[in-house]
Amino acid sequence: MFGRTMMLILCSVALLLTSAVPTFAQSKKRTEKYGVYPIAYKEIITRWLGEQLIDPASAEIEWLMEPRGVTVKAASGETFVGYFVDFKVNSRNKFGMYTGKQARRVYIRGGEIISGGRVPK
Repeated sequence: MFGRTMMLILCSVALLLTSAVPTFAQSKKRTEKYGVYPIAYKEIITRWLGEQLIDPASAEIEWLMEPRGVTVKAASGETFVGYFVDFKVNSRNKFGMYTGKQARRVYIRGGEIISGGRVPK
């Protein structure tokens, strides 16, 4: 009885794990459409914030999501294809006070931030 139950549990876990991993064809399709997935997105964004914030060393980042593939049409008529990431950042301003969590969104393509800024409330 124990052996059969254990085998059923192990098979269920194996099925769950293999179904959660994208197949090579799925990940290749994603790469072709949106470009290379930005695995190091946290480092890319942290480096970008270093240029945007007054006191980047004080930055407290709350990651809201992992990169998601997106196609966006800009107001200029250009089409952007890449990944976007939403996060919140709290850092010190020029008076040394924390600003409170600011919602931000960046668009990444080819390991670089193409566009980014505050997300309107």
